[in-house]
Amino acid sequence: MAGTITHRLSALGLELPEVVAPLAAYVPATRVGNQVWTSGQLPLVDGSLPATGKVGAEVSEDQGYELARRACLNALAAIDALVGLDNVTRVIKVVGFVASAPGFTGQPKVINGVSELIGEVFGDAGAHARSAVGVAVLPLDSPVEIEIIVEVADVAT
Repeated sequence: MAGTITHRLSALGLELPEVVAPLAAYVPATRVGNQVWTSGQLPLVDGSLPATGKVGAEVSEDQGYELARRACLNALAAIDALVGLDNVTRVIKVVGFVASAPGFTGQPKVINGVSELIGEVFGDAGAHARSAVGVAVLPLDSPVEIEIIVEVADVAT
C-alpha cells in the first residue's frame, strides 16, 4: 500500500531529518539490485552530536538508546532520499556499534533503540538480523553508529 511507511512515521510523530552530509569520501546510501545499504550513520542533529563519549561512562545506557534511535532516523532519511521509504519491502540487517566504557556489556540494549524503532515503523517487515558491537571509539567521539540493509521493491533508481 503506497504511503504506508511515511504514514506510520507521521502517526508516530516522527519526522525524517535532512540527509546527513558525508564526513569523508562516501555516499550516505547505495543501492545494489533490490537492496539498499546505508553507510554508518551517527546520531547527528543539525550537524552536531547531542552527546559524545563512551556509553557506560559519559553517556548512560538510556542516552545511548535514544542516540541509537536518532542514528536510525538518519539512516532512514538516507534510504528515503535514495529510493523512498515506501519502497522498502523489508529490513534485512542492522549493525550497531557502541563506543563502550571498559566493562560495559549493554550494547544489545543500546541498539534496541534501532530495532524497536524499526519495528514501530515497518511492523512485521522490520524483523531483521542484527549485530551489536562494542568498540573503543567512533568518529567524532560519537557514542553510537549504525548501518541498515533493506530490501526494496523493483523501482527505477
